[in-house]
Amino acid sequence: MQKKLSLAEVTAIGIGGMIGGGIFAVLGLAIAVAGHAVAFALLAGGVIALLTGISYAHLGLEFRNDGGSFTYIEKAFTAPGIAGFAGWLLVAGYVGTLALYASAFGAYGATFLPESAAGAGVLAAVVLTGFLVINLVGAKLSGGVELGVVAIKLAILALFAVIAATGIKASHFTPVFDHGFPAALSAVALIFVAYEGFELIPNAIDEMAAPERNLKRAIVIAICLTTLIYVAVAVVALGNLTPAEIAKDQEYVLAVAARPMLGQFGFTLIAAAALLSTASAINATLFGAARLAMVMARERALPAIFSMRERNRPIPYVALILLTVLSLAFALFAPLEEISLFASATFLLIFFAVNLAAFRLSRRIAIKPVVPLAGCLLCFASFLVLVWHTFQTDPVGLLFLAGAYGVAAVLECALVLRHGRRPA
Repeated sequence: MQKKLSLAEVTAIGIGGMIGGGIFAVLGLAIAVAGHAVAFALLAGGVIALLTGISYAHLGLEFRNDGGSFTYIEKAFTAPGIAGFAGWLLVAGYVGTLALYASAFGAYGATFLPESAAGAGVLAAVVLTGFLVINLVGAKLSGGVELGVVAIKLAILALFAVIAATGIKASHFTPVFDHGFPAALSAVALIFVAYEGFELIPNAIDEMAAPERNLKRAIVIAICLTTLIYVAVAVVALGNLTPAEIAKDQEYVLAVAARPMLGQFGFTLIAAAALLSTASAINATLFGAARLAMVMARERALPAIFSMRERNRPIPYVALILLTVLSLAFALFAPLEEISLFASATFLLIFFAVNLAAFRLSRRIAIKPVVPLAGCLLCFASFLVLVWHTFQTDPVGLLFLAGAYGVAAVLECALVLRHGRRPA
């Protein structure tokens, strides 16, 4: 009998998914938008993630299915197209996340190369293509290995936070809302993608030891520990760097923040941790997203081509290739803020729908209605704040976002008209 995943291993899946690249990629962006209130923004994001995570825990125990978010929404809403549209958004969100991780890998990786060498875009292409090949071969990161990777990442970040804390300058934090309170709220929404990943935990419920006891505990521990790490490293980074330094090296600001106290060794250590984190996150996200797309295609929520797999092995090669190509295009041609905007907005909408599903099914899944209702309202409010922020600062980005969602709606309508209502 196959050994079940322990609480520590399952928790590592969630932490690995969240710290897998988010904080390395968007910390500079978070500080640029929120200013001195970056810790507040990250803490608020953690609260939203925690409320949503509790909804996921109850839904995961009730509906033990690889479809995850798609399945929960499908069970709660019988109208044709709602779950399918959410499915399109979910796949698009994973494309944005993969692009974000690949961009972070390229930015940190380029710091190890001479200026005349290939740039960040080439490294992003290399890492995505490399993990496409690995997934096509069929390699899979086990729970034990993921636990080890997460332990290394946490140890490096903790070492950085403790040592660099001695160099914090109190003047870097006053006034708290130096960019204004609305800017802090905008930062909560813009960098929310850093909390994407905890929803991977319910997908491992069949391989989990004592899920009735461990599922909720794993989600809560993963989100709380990740939030603590995020706030700590943000405070240390802001306390050690000037606004000019943050703006100059925004894409790899965490490594730059390690330099004042730890020198070049600190820079190299954090950059290496970023490469390890983003690489493992790309592998796990590509693996999970492709199989999710395959499940949705079988239920006619995506075109049938996504369900194609190898004859003798359950490898969805078409989905893997399509997701990689789309992610690579996004990483090469969209700036970091556009990628973060798209991924954060998409997951805020998905989490809004999942919380709403938990609220509608609260009696069936034995959850207090106030929890998913609060998560639902906060996710939607954050999405509206993000839309308003983008309208003021990047109207073209807002048009791109609306266009992408419009395309998803049209494609889903076409599938509904062709196949009719899918069974819930």
